[in-house]
Amino acid sequence: MKMLKRLVPWLLLALFVAELLAIMFPRQQTGFHYRDFGRLPVLLNGRVQPFDSVARNALLQIRGTASVPLGEKKWFEFWKHPPKLRSTEWLLEVMLKPEIADTRPTFLIHHPDLLGELKLHDKGIEKSGLRYYSFNEIQSVVGEIGEQGRRAGRVDAQLRTSFQKEALKLAQAVFLYHRLKNSLRPEDSADFAAEIAAYQSVIKPGLEAAQAREAGQPHDEQALAALLRPFKRYDALSQQAYPLIVPPLHPETHPDEWANVGTALMDALHHGEIPTAMLFFARLANAYREGNAGAFNQALTEYEQWLAPRFEKEVRKGRAEFFFNHVQFFLRATITYIFAFLLAAGALLTVTVTPGLAETLRRSAFYLVAFAFLVHTAGLIFRMALEARPPVTNLYSSAVFIGWGAVGLGLILERVYRIGQGLAAAAVIGFVTLIIAHNLALGGDTMEMMRAVLDTNFWLATHVVVITLGYTANFAAGFLAIAFVLLGVFSKLLRLPVREAEAAVAGKASAPVERATIGQALQKMVYAIICFATLFSFAGTVLGGIWADQSWGRFWGWDPKENGALIIVLWNAAILHARWGGLIRERGLMNMAIFGNVVTAFSWFGVNMLGIGLHSYGFMDAAFKWLMIFFVSQFILMALCSLPLRFWASYRGGDTSPGQRNGTARSPQPLAA
Repeated sequence: MKMLKRLVPWLLLALFVAELLAIMFPRQQTGFHYRDFGRLPVLLNGRVQPFDSVARNALLQIRGTASVPLGEKKWFEFWKHPPKLRSTEWLLEVMLKPEIADTRPTFLIHHPDLLGELKLHDKGIEKSGLRYYSFNEIQSVVGEIGEQGRRAGRVDAQLRTSFQKEALKLAQAVFLYHRLKNSLRPEDSADFAAEIAAYQSVIKPGLEAAQAREAGQPHDEQALAALLRPFKRYDALSQQAYPLIVPPLHPETHPDEWANVGTALMDALHHGEIPTAMLFFARLANAYREGNAGAFNQALTEYEQWLAPRFEKEVRKGRAEFFFNHVQFFLRATITYIFAFLLAAGALLTVTVTPGLAETLRRSAFYLVAFAFLVHTAGLIFRMALEARPPVTNLYSSAVFIGWGAVGLGLILERVYRIGQGLAAAAVIGFVTLIIAHNLALGGDTMEMMRAVLDTNFWLATHVVVITLGYTANFAAGFLAIAFVLLGVFSKLLRLPVREAEAAVAGKASAPVERATIGQALQKMVYAIICFATLFSFAGTVLGGIWADQSWGRFWGWDPKENGALIIVLWNAAILHARWGGLIRERGLMNMAIFGNVVTAFSWFGVNMLGIGLHSYGFMDAAFKWLMIFFVSQFILMALCSLPLRFWASYRGGDTSPGQRNGTARSPQPLAA
């Protein structure tokens, strides 16, 4: 039995590791080589990225998911796994088989007033309270969608109603979908390869006729007309096509001159021939429409062979980002954090009943949090390498980084106080911040080129990283304070003694240990983390001033974001002074730490929602409702913390003076170190 308890944590860890390895090393491709196509580089949003990223980000904007399910299941039918179109498969279908793509449940429309205005209540598929529609189902109201979007677009972003926001979002989704349809060939092209060949044949005589006409000489009107027809067609296509998929003709001198399909075909008039890449794409298009996987894969292989020596860096970038998208490091970490939290919570709830089981659960949680932290770290480093930027460049990356820092801090605390509290807090913060990051990603490409105001230099990189570590520490302290309140009010765990190992004598089995209660341990954790947060918040604010002086010519300008950073520093300083001056004790410290969550969230998200100042680049009004809900939850927890001690289960019927606890009373044994 003892051996089994030791094996359980390792078996759980092995299960999650095996799942990750299975994703990292997928089975060999059969049929159409979608993965190889998804790796092909294109240029969009000012950066080279693979087709898969274009597809993924477009799907997130249109549908809110990174794939399109092809079957239905109820929310409780977890054993069912209906097939689904992955992002690259969906994009190929949209570009090359739009008549089939138009039948897929791609568009998310859930605002009741918008559904009523468009008369769509009796159409679509409902899933988890959301409604999804195919393009065919909304095609009859596309004009109305566009009109509603234009009306909403004329209203200031700060003044738009929820209806107007959803109408504008839907109009943008329909427009994006239309552009994707025309990104590899004209949507109505029946035989793109033949069309390209015909165009090639009329370029030379058409140009000769045009030159003769310009010189006032006799010319072939039919040859000129034969050229003008496709020219007008491709001119319109150049306005519609979305990503720039055709590499530059002279990468050694003009590496950024990628072109979309329409522009590349128009530019053929200047060069006298169709770009080689377009010939490959035409072959791919025909093979895919004909369902000929062999021809598709052959054309794809030949294009890769042509591309590799000419655009080695771009090909490598496309492959690396496709791998990053495919593994989904942050999604894997999110799932693991959920399981780890359940195990850590189970350890805390069973410690007074079955200490042996509690220790098994705690060890399992520790291994899973450590594994999730490694996956989280790998994703963070991979993302930094892809961007060639510091870890924090926008709100999305700040959420990822804050979660990473908090989890690392939680693991350190767990090594000092092996009671499961650090693990539970780390898992919760890791999960919540990655969920926030996922929702921030719904707006589109999270690795787009940074705005001019964020041009990277040394002071910016250090300022952003250090100030974000300050956010991390404040949230970590706040969540530990929440744990103190919940455990104190609803359980007797705060009076449970634990062993605090001394780092100076690590490895000595006979080393003396200091006994403390869980309540005392949490108090020390919160106090130490607030000291850490004060240092990093202050240093980050000063570094930000140095960067502002270099970028804008002034150290301080009372910008809303600057004021938010200053408020965090002042609040942390107020907590420390109140503690040192004896104005607050345990519960006062916890209440102030919880309010620190409000201060930090406002400074991180809230000031961006004002839409003013030099830092308004991170504006995201969709988060306002959730930010308000978070604030209300923190005030409720503060009220709970302020309840008289007779309502606290940890002090009911016993010592009701937490400030006088010494941890020497007899009680159940602590978890094993």
